[in-house]
Amino acid sequence: MEWTDEGMLLSVRKHGEGSAIIEVLTKNHGRHAGVVRGGGARKSAALLQPGAQLALRWRARLAEHLGSFSVEPKASRVVKIMTGRAEMAAFAAISGLVLACLPEREPQGRIYGVVMDLMHDFSINRAWLANYVRFELMMLDELGFGLDLTGCAVTGKNDNLAYVSPKTGRAVSSAAAVGWEDRLLKLPAFLGDEKFQAPSDDQIMQGLHLSGCFLKSGILAANGHKEMPLARERFIAVLAGRSGQ
Repeated sequence: MEWTDEGMLLSVRKHGEGSAIIEVLTKNHGRHAGVVRGGGARKSAALLQPGAQLALRWRARLAEHLGSFSVEPKASRVVKIMTGRAEMAAFAAISGLVLACLPEREPQGRIYGVVMDLMHDFSINRAWLANYVRFELMMLDELGFGLDLTGCAVTGKNDNLAYVSPKTGRAVSSAAAVGWEDRLLKLPAFLGDEKFQAPSDDQIMQGLHLSGCFLKSGILAANGHKEMPLARERFIAVLAGRSGQ
């Protein structure tokens, strides 16, 4: 068995004498692990940095085997990730969620593309936090736990959507939510309008709380995880500290 692909390095750990096991998010083969011979050597440290984009060749005798990777550098995102504490924490959160949520070896082309765009956003787009929230919601959608934010669950209308039901994942208008606000999740305006400019820190945190609730009760619970990945919790803590919350 053999294939070639491109992918982003998510994690690396030592394996035996001088080798390493890496996990990557690939363009065409989903989340995939394999052994890199010599990957534990000091000279490989610069290449095998989480966030690096790699050209990959995977080989194994049988498809179900762990197999081995040959890797070449394609692009490095490390410098972009290192632009700030929030960016570093966001990358760690992305990696943690991908490892916890995505099934192994199932193609996830849309998720791969959005992650690559988001990594690029770190250094050029000041609105990357809004796109990060959209990434989490998109992952929910791709894995069968998507929210319905197109219209009010009560009235069917699509204006003044301000809340989401934690039970159904459907939007609720401000008028229909009267008296029930404390039982609903807030829907920040930027999630209903991709052209919405510069959401506030409060709105970003509302978006992350919204997506986080459904990640935990949906994908993570289905995969046997009782808690959020620690890296995602640290990301929230970094943002909360930055905004003074």
